[in-house]
This record gives sequence, C-alpha cells and structure tokens, in this order.
Amino acid sequence: MLPDHLDRIEVDGLTLRKGTVAAFLRNAIRWTDPATPPDDRETLSSAIVEAVPALRTLGLLVIFEARDPELRRLIADVPEVGRI
Repeated sequence: MLPDHLDRIEVDGLTLRKGTVAAFLRNAIRWTDPATPPDDRETLSSAIVEAVPALRTLGLLVIFEARDPELRRLIADVPEVGRI
C-alpha cells in the first residue's frame, strides 16, 4: 500500500504504519497459541488492541474475521475511533 520511501501515512486522523497488518497477524497467531505463556499473551494483547484502529481504517476487519472466539472478542471490545 505504501511506496518504498514512506513508512507511514495519515488517514482520517490516524497514523497507519507500514507493517501493521503483518505484525498483527504474527501477534494474533502467537496470542491464540495455547503454548504462549500468560505474560507474553498479555503483551500480545496490548499490541493487538493497539493495531485494531488502523486495521479498521484499512478495512481489513470488514473483510476478515478472527476464527478464534476469544480473539474476536478482544478485537470487538476495542472502541471505534471517535466513539465513546
């Protein structure tokens, strides 16, 4: 999506960074792995929640839905930007 010379863009007042989708996917895979230690899972939760507004802005979460029910809930619990 971004040309090589850019690593971020602003869309609707939100900074979208190159690599956000790849990082989210990797974090989600580790988060859903039962072998992931609880402390790591907590760190991954924060990273996933932080990525959700950008993923919504990109439209990724309109097209794809997490299969894992807990991950789906984690994503759904993130308030939409501009919504209280």
